Parts: sequence; structure tokens; C-alpha cells
Amino acid sequence: MEKPWRRLYPEPMGRRATKSSEATNPNDRLSIRLDLASGARIGPGKVAVLEEIARSGSISAAGRALHMSYRRTWELVEDLNRSLGTPVVETAAGGSGGGGAVLTRAGKAIVERYRAIELDTALAARKHLLALHRVCAK
Repeated sequence: MEKPWRRLYPEPMGRRATKSSEATNPNDRLSIRLDLASGARIGPGKVAVLEEIARSGSISAAGRALHMSYRRTWELVEDLNRSLGTPVVETAAGGSGGGGAVLTRAGKAIVERYRAIELDTALAARKHLLALHRVCAK
């Protein structure tokens, strides 16, 4: 069973009309992982965790939505905090008023920049995917 965070990325080339002969297979995927000099590794799983925390306002809710344990979700956040040297999520302790979590400026920037890199890369890779389809279809 495919995990929710391994979703298909929206095809950015869909913005302009394409001939059916130019279309890439909708099942094609482009997966990007950034390995920064700081030792940080940022990929689709960690970005999905950050996006879900931003959406739900909770680390535990993000884990549930992504079918991950709270511990695993927290480990991914802590790995980013440690390797980047700055917090990506700000938490408030639980209790009668409830807790919560929000992305810091760094956390928001990671999501925004990662998605921008992903989009730019998908656009750049399009012609190569089309060429692969032409060669493999023969």
C-alpha cells in the first residue's frame, strides 16, 4: 500500500495545452532530495510532515494524517532542527488549553523553496521524459 506522503506530484507542465503525442505518462514521478552542506537532508517525506503540521497545527495530528507514529514524526522534525541549526517548528505545551505547533520562518521557507525547486526541476526534466517515452515506445 502506498503511503500518503508518496503522493503524485502535480504535473507543472499542465499549464499549457499539449498535444497528446507530447504528453508524459501521468504515472511518471520526479522525486527530489536535497543534501545540504550542513548535513540536512530534505525530501518529500520531511516536506510532507512540515506541510501537514502547518495544515493541522499539531505534530501528532500530522503523524496520524501521514500514517506515521508521533515518535517518527517528531524525529523527522528534530532531524531538520539539528541539521539546519534552527527550529523549523514551534510548539506550545498541551494542557487544558491544548497544545499546538506552527512552522517557523525557516520551516515555511523550506516548504516554499523545496516546492519551487521541485517545480523548476519538473519543467526542466519534461523534455527528457518525453524523449525517454519516445525511445521506449518503439
